Amino acid sequence: MADRHLEPDTPELRARWGGFAFTPEWEAKARAAIARYPEGRQRSAVMALLDFAQRQIGEETSTQGWLPIPVIEYIADYLDMPVIRVLEVATFYTMYNLVPVGKFHVQVCGTTPCMLRGSDDLMDACYKRGMTKGHTTDDGLWTLTEVECMGNCATAPMVQINDDNYEDLTADRLDTVLDALARGEQPKAGTQEPGRHTSEPLGGPTTLKEMVTENHDYRGEW
Repeated sequence: MADRHLEPDTPELRARWGGFAFTPEWEAKARAAIARYPEGRQRSAVMALLDFAQRQIGEETSTQGWLPIPVIEYIADYLDMPVIRVLEVATFYTMYNLVPVGKFHVQVCGTTPCMLRGSDDLMDACYKRGMTKGHTTDDGLWTLTEVECMGNCATAPMVQINDDNYEDLTADRLDTVLDALARGEQPKAGTQEPGRHTSEPLGGPTTLKEMVTENHDYRGEW
């Protein structure tokens, strides 16, 4: 499981992030998110605004982004919330990075279905590239985290890298994905199994086969 902790609140951190504010583009998104909620419920937009702040920081740092304490305070002030309430949200959901991460945040699922299908091999492939769990490589390219179930058990093992899932992986397939990312390319997300499109059975369907090409009506046959 990911080790969750806050980056220390130092004078250097304050000097870098104490003046954070949404850019006009992210400000517009924040206002739109808040407007979805009725009067008196604007604080419900806290998750969206934390995500926007993290993404803005990602753009500024050429990484996936993270949430320094001054930025969490900014969101609290923006929504007129106690800082501790915003901090509770940020620390609960692992979609928010509490410490700096690299350009690519590699999150390897280690829960039972993925483990049985070879997630240990995926971790080894990451280790061979100099990654270590909970740390960012010296070149700033990779941050490695082992996480719990990410909901792709039917296409295990899987890895999430930034906003994309890569499924049906082997060590070689993961290497191909990581090599492409390192070259500045965007590999195909989703299943990496040739001939498979989503999470359909390998080898094709075994029931309701006529539904593959058309909306077949089976009622007369039952």
